[in-house]
Formats: sequence, structure tokens, C-alpha cells
Amino acid sequence: MEAFLLVIVIVLILVAYSRFADVKQLIQRQSDEISQLRADFQEFRAAAGPVDPSAKPTMLDERGAIIDIPDEIPAPTVVRPEPAPAPAPVVEQPESRTENILPPPIPKDLAVPPMPVLPTPPPVRAEPQLSFFQRFLRDNPDLEKFIGENLINKIGIGILVLGIGYFVKFAIDQDWINEIGRVFIGILAGGSLIGVAHRLRKSFGAFSSVLVGGGLAVLYFTIAIAFHDYHIFSQTVAFALMVVITGFSILLAISYDRVELAVVSLVGGFATPFMVSSGEGNYVVLFTYILILDVGMLVLAYFKKWNLVHIVAYGFTVLLYGAWLSDSILENKPHYRGALVFATLFYAVFLAMNLINNLKEKTRFSALEISLLLSNTAFFFAAGMVILAHSGHQAYQGLFTVALAIVNFGLAAFLYRRQSVDRTLIYLLIGLVITFVSLAVPVQLEGNFITMFWALEAVLLLWLAQKSGLTLVSTASVLVLGLMLVSLGMDWADLYGGVVTAPLPIILNKAFITSVVSIAGLLGVNRLLNTQTEPFRFWIGQLEVAGYRRFLRFITVLVLYLSGLLELDYQSAIRLGFGPNQTILLGCYNLFFLAGLLFNAQRVGKRGTLWVAVGLGLIGIIAYLSTYSPATMTLLNDYYLSNEPSLIGFPFHYASVLFTLLILWLIDRNKTLLAPLPPIVLRLWPWFMGYVIVYLATSELFAHVIYFSFAGSKTGGFVGQPALVRFDDLLTQTNKVGLPILWGVCAFVFMWIGLNRKNRQLRILSLSLFALTILKLFIYDIQGISEGGKIAAFISLGVLLLIISFMYQKIRKLILTDDANATHEPVS
Repeated sequence: MEAFLLVIVIVLILVAYSRFADVKQLIQRQSDEISQLRADFQEFRAAAGPVDPSAKPTMLDERGAIIDIPDEIPAPTVVRPEPAPAPAPVVEQPESRTENILPPPIPKDLAVPPMPVLPTPPPVRAEPQLSFFQRFLRDNPDLEKFIGENLINKIGIGILVLGIGYFVKFAIDQDWINEIGRVFIGILAGGSLIGVAHRLRKSFGAFSSVLVGGGLAVLYFTIAIAFHDYHIFSQTVAFALMVVITGFSILLAISYDRVELAVVSLVGGFATPFMVSSGEGNYVVLFTYILILDVGMLVLAYFKKWNLVHIVAYGFTVLLYGAWLSDSILENKPHYRGALVFATLFYAVFLAMNLINNLKEKTRFSALEISLLLSNTAFFFAAGMVILAHSGHQAYQGLFTVALAIVNFGLAAFLYRRQSVDRTLIYLLIGLVITFVSLAVPVQLEGNFITMFWALEAVLLLWLAQKSGLTLVSTASVLVLGLMLVSLGMDWADLYGGVVTAPLPIILNKAFITSVVSIAGLLGVNRLLNTQTEPFRFWIGQLEVAGYRRFLRFITVLVLYLSGLLELDYQSAIRLGFGPNQTILLGCYNLFFLAGLLFNAQRVGKRGTLWVAVGLGLIGIIAYLSTYSPATMTLLNDYYLSNEPSLIGFPFHYASVLFTLLILWLIDRNKTLLAPLPPIVLRLWPWFMGYVIVYLATSELFAHVIYFSFAGSKTGGFVGQPALVRFDDLLTQTNKVGLPILWGVCAFVFMWIGLNRKNRQLRILSLSLFALTILKLFIYDIQGISEGGKIAAFISLGVLLLIISFMYQKIRKLILTDDANATHEPVS
């Protein structure tokens, strides 16, 4: 065993020496260079020789060249009312060497030159934080001195303690010393080490501290052996003796002003209960003793800023309490009330230990101290939640969280009035208050209540940040708003998409009310952002207000759209099923929302916003042509020929037509705000408008022919196959007779508008539609059409063509003028 320990010591010394060998070599090289510079300077002085008194003194200028110092420097002429006094006699200076005299500087000019304007110096970078290894090299440049004066004495005291132990063990094995004598020798050895250390404390501070630590260790082990092995002392007496040793060691640490002694005494204090333990496991006695020990460290923290002592006490307390709590819960031997009481006391002690010295000295809090404060709060919160969860008091978890928020708020309010307190601490406490208030909601409430609370909290935090100027609170507002959006999505998925026993009522349900409150919160934050100037600062950077405002407006519009869409989709699916009625209702809602976006973009007048709204509007028109309009005919077919129970979507399709025309009109009206547009777009736009209008009119014609023909009964007086034949015949007759007339009317309207607005594109569109109608009439419609249909179609189309021809003849000169300027005509 002894050889093994010796090998460990040698290996540690070799590792330390090899680790710092390069640094030692660098320091040695610098020392050699300094010695060489000294030798060169001495040679220069020897070569200069004695100073000639007749020689003129010289000096070096800025470039390093040797220049003469003039004997006399003419003084500037000064006009005085009285004659100047006679100059003082020149006293010769004793002969001296030039290297020992610093000659006066030569004035470059008799007149006082103007002061040069110096450029603004660049900002000085803050010195980088040194690592532990770099700080060690800075504090211990001489490794040989560090090893000889610091490291070896610690190793030596350890070996000495082991040697005394081995000697005592050998004496015991040989029965030289009885049990009481053995204990007496141990106490005498420990006391002797402490006495020698006390004599050497002024001359050898570090060495005496090591001796005291060794003496205390000997005393601790001696009392433990006397109790466990020899049963000389009872448990109470042994415990009291170790408490006295611990208190004595703390006094020595304060007296010697050595943090090492405080750490040794603290480790011994935490080891005492285990050294005198009898295995009964009385947690009250254990934690009471640890609490007393921590209170002692709290008193020590008031006088000394020893973070190492704080860390050791905190680490041992958390380790012992956490191990006991987990063990008692796993073995179903809980002491929940006592566990919560001691956890609260430990939290209060270490909270005070974190604050007390910095508040007394009015110093800033370091990152280590802030980390200890945060971890202390986090461990206490975790312990409280675990205790309440396993004790069957889950209902009080939210109250416990709010209580922590109140404690931190009270502490922040108390410290805020003191101007000398570090502001970082106050911001940290405010952050903890916001955190626990935000956590209390999901802990105590469920589902959509969390979302509604976070939506309102985000507005409140931003308002509070603007009133108080606290950047941390505004940052918390951004985070809480993000949590609200995530929670809102989860609520939508759970309430609209989850399995429910009873359907939600229309509008007055949890999901839609949550959406309304969330929208109100987003609108409130948007309103407050209009007066926000400071960016939102995070640990990874900052968020500019303008970008955040644009993003939040987009999110608000998206949430507003999804709120209505999901509610309508859910209610229509529950009550109407997944059929054409639902498609028409959703299409009506989408077109209404797009029309509102276009109207708002027109009111705002921003080109980028208008481009987005126009693009969405065009998508909506295409969706109507491809999906929503065909759904009307599908609804009529399913209702009159199949088992569709309701025709409620048919009245709503009128709103879809109206919103589609409104979108088309808004896009056409705002083309000037989108300029310049490509010429191809200007040429194709009238054709697109004409196609949409003709399509709308055509689909409405088919729908109303079917609707009015089958009105009054689901089959119009027919059942089964006759109803289907009747349905197809009506579509065929409408296609061959009604469409030529309708398209002719549309072409006539286009021509009339084109002539009145002098728009050549609309006139060409009208003629093209007439040509298409005539071709369709003679190639397709004339076959199988009834005599009445032929008469109506041909007469109507002929009359329209004659009227258009008459209009062309009447305004022939205008048309010729338009044709001459056709290539320069802007299309509108």
C-alpha cells in the first residue's frame, strides 16, 4: 500500500512537471534574453569611457541620431517696464559620466507651436477572460517555486498523516498501546500539528494551513475510530466532539484567512454524521445538523467571499438531500411534510448565502453566482413538485409555483429600492417571476386555458416593459407569445381533430373562444409594437422591431384566417358531412377572406403588400373556377338525383360569385399601383377578365335551369331513370340553345364597353366571342336542337350582330382613329 501511494505521488509530480515544461522553458528563455541585454548595456557603458568636460553634450533625437545640445538657448524678448536683473553666475558642474546625466530636451522652436489635432483613438478591446490554466501561469510564473513551496507541502502532510496512521496501526497490532492510549495518541498528534501550524502561521502561511488541515483530519478520524471500533465514546459524545472540532476549524479559517481551512472543516463537518452513524437513519437529526452547518457557512459568507466554500456546502447538501428523497420515495417510506420543510429551509439558506456578501460589499454578481442562484431555485422547484406529486397533492402544484413567483417578486421589489444593488440581480429575479407565473398556468390549468393566459400575458409583459424600460421583460414577452402560438396549434389539433364524445356548439365553444382571445392578444401586441423603439435582445443576438412587427402581422392574419376556417370546416363536417355543401361554404369563406385582404392592401397602399394580396386573389379565382363553381352543379345533381340531405350550400354560392367578381374588380382597379407591369400582362388581362365573366355566367345559367326546373320536389315529378333523363336533357338544351344567346349577350356587352372606353382589346375580345359562338352554333348546336330553340338562338344572335354592325357604322371615324393609334394604346 505504501509503495502504491509513493508511485502515485511520483506520477503526479512527473505529470505536473511535464505539463508545465514548455512554459518553464519559455520563462527561462525570457530570463536569458534579459541577462543578455544587461551584459550588452554594461559593454556599451565601458566603451563610452570618461566624459570630456570640453565636449559638448549630446542627445538622441526621435530617429536615434546623435545631435548636439547648444550652449545657450536664446530666450524670447520680453518687454518689461523695469530692467531685467543680471544673470546669475555660471557655476561649473563637477565632472560626471554622461550615462548618469539626463540632458535637457532641445526646444525645436522658440514660438509655441499649435497643438496638433490628434485622431480619435480606436476603441480599446476588453481583455479576454483568462482560462484557469492561464490564470494559474500568471499567478505562478515560477513553477519550481510553486512545486517547492506549495505542492510538496500538501503531498508531505498527506504522507505524514498516512505514516502516523501506519505507526499507530503497527503499535496496535503489537499490543504496545491500549485502546484509550491509541485514541490519546491520535488526539495528541492532531493537536501537535495544529500547535506547530499556529507557531508558523506568520512566517509560513500556506504551510501552516496545510498542517492545520492535516491535524483536523487526524482529529476527525481519531474520534470516529474511538466511537466505531473501541466504543469509548457514545454516539452523542462523539457527535458533540466532532461538532466542536468543526466549529474550531471554522474559527481557525477565519483567523488565518485561508479558504483551504474552511473547505477542510466543511468536508469534515459533512463527514461527521456518517462517521458517528449507527444505521438508524433519523433524517430529522441529519438534516438539522446539516442545516446548522449551512447556517454557519452563511455566517462565514457574510464576512468572506469564498465561493469555493459555498460550492462545497451547496454540493454536499444537494447530494445528501437528493439521495435521501429519491431513496425514501422508491422504498415507499416517505416523509413528505418533513421533506418539504427541510427543502424550504435549505432553499432559504442558500438563497441568502448567494446574496449576503455581494449586498454587503455592493459588488456585481459573477456568472458562477448567478448559476448557483438559478440552480438553487430550480432544485427547490423540482423537489417541491416531486413531493406534491407523490403525496397526492397535485392540486397544490400551481399554488406552489405561484408562491415561488411571489417570493422572487418580493425580493426583487425590496432590492429595486436600493440603488447600490446590482441591476443584473434584479433582472434575474424578474425573469424568475415571469418564468414561474408562466409555468403556473400549464401546471394548474389544462388545455385552452393555458393558451388564453399566455396570450394575455404576452400583452401585459410588453406593456410592462415599455413602462419600466426593462429589456428582460420585453424579451420574455416574445418568448411567451411563441409559447402561446405553439399551445394554440395543440389546442386546435386536440379540439378540432381529436375524438370528442359530444360535438362542439357553433362559435360558443372552447376552441373558437381560445382563437378569439389569441387574436385579441396578437392585436394588442401589434398595437404596442407601433410605439416600440428598442430591439428585443436575446443571448444569441437581437431582434429588430421592424422585422418582428412584419412577422407578427403575418402571424396575426394567418391565425385569423385559420380560426374561421377550422371552425367552419369542423361545424360543416359535423352537420353536413364531407360533400359539396362543405366545399361551397369553405369556398365562400376563402373568397370572402381574400377580398378582405385585397381591400385592406388597397387601403394601406404598400406595393409589396398589394402584390401579395393580388397573388392570393388570383389563386382564389382559379380555385373558384376549378373547385367551388363545379361544386354547385355537383350539389344540385346529388340533391335531386341522389341522397344529399340539404341544399344549404346553394344560397351561399351567390356570395361566392359576388366575392369572385369583387376580387376581379379590386385587382383591375389597383393595376396602376402595381406599375410598371410587363406588356404581355396588360394584353392578357382583359382576356382573363372576359373568360372569368363568361364562365361565371355560363355556370349560373346551367345551375338556375336545373334549380328552377326541379324546384318543388327532389325529382321534379320524376323518379329513378326518368329523372336522370330529364336532368341530362335540360343540360343539353341549355348548352345548345341557352349558351349561344348568353355568349352573344356577353359579346355585345364587351363591345359596348370597348366602344365607350375606346378599348381595342375588349372589342377584339367581343368579336372573338361572337366568332366562337357562331362556330359553335353551326357546327355543334344545330344538330338535334328543337325548332323553337333554333328560332330563338338564330334570331337573338342575328339581332345582336346587326346592332353591333350599326354601332360600328355610327362611330366609324372613332374606330379608324383607334386603329391608327393601336400600337400606342395602353391597355386598361
